[in-house]
Amino acid sequence: MHTPEKWKMKSNQDIHRFINANGFAAIISDNLEASHLPLMLNSAEGDQGTLYGHFAKSNSHWKPLDGAKVLVIFSGPHAYISPTWYQKQPAVPTWNYSAVHVTGVIQLTDHETTIQALEQLVEKYEPSLEIAEDFKMKLAHGIVGFKINITSMQGKEKLGQHRSKEDQLGVSQALSTSADLESQLLHQYMRDKDIGIGN
Repeated sequence: MHTPEKWKMKSNQDIHRFINANGFAAIISDNLEASHLPLMLNSAEGDQGTLYGHFAKSNSHWKPLDGAKVLVIFSGPHAYISPTWYQKQPAVPTWNYSAVHVTGVIQLTDHETTIQALEQLVEKYEPSLEIAEDFKMKLAHGIVGFKINITSMQGKEKLGQHRSKEDQLGVSQALSTSADLESQLLHQYMRDKDIGIGN
């Protein structure tokens, strides 16, 4: 991923926070096959963290992957940015977005580890959901669990932070009034980063 210094996420902690907030990812193997799956991060396991997830057993993507290197892409809010929103002219259209790329080695997990990871996933997204033990075991037979030992991470936040405060404010105001959901999410993301907030 092309990541100029001005747009880099500054620390592994920042990248981990992004992954935790945007856990649905694309896993891409060296044959360019991809699967889109929810992943859970254990930030304390390994040098840079470990991702846990599962494939549907019917998804043949998992079959050649044990021990293979994969690319994992996490995407955050994104939207079109019009040059008319800037005070400084001339300007060009662009796209603001945030993303994290992770590489690592995938390993299939045993039944017990797979069940633990499945329980953690449910606990994160719907903690009040109760699944009967026998039904949980039945579900587990239809999935293949895995973990990805992270070997490298890149985080990028292209949010116009290099532009003037006036230009940032113009973008923020335009996004905030858009009917597009992604634009609204990007506006909130920028506000959380103190970008586009007036004095």
